[in-house]
Amino acid sequence: MASLSDNDRAAAIAILDQLRAQISAVAGEDRDRLFQLRRYILKRLEFDERGTPTQRRKLKEAKRRSQLGLCAICQQALPARGAELDRFRAIDGYTARNTQLLCHSCHQKAEAERGFSSS
Repeated sequence: MASLSDNDRAAAIAILDQLRAQISAVAGEDRDRLFQLRRYILKRLEFDERGTPTQRRKLKEAKRRSQLGLCAICQQALPARGAELDRFRAIDGYTARNTQLLCHSCHQKAEAERGFSSS
């Protein structure tokens, strides 16, 4: 995946500066409100990229059914809890076509093969 160009990075920083100013204006001197506003916006941006927890849970349930309860890589029975959605391409999001359900061990191996590390 290509990194941001200098122009894109500058545009992103400008957006962040504007957003921070708007958040501060709404929060005023109330530190608790500032904290809650930041957290609310952070979660909504995360949902834009990853979907909501409910959407991902429904996708995991559908994947478990379609994979007959087996890890897509090792074909062993998935644990009742802790199976992990693996995206083939992160940019394509959590969709039925772009994901597979894996046991933790296989997910770690798949991430390592793609050059990602959990540590």
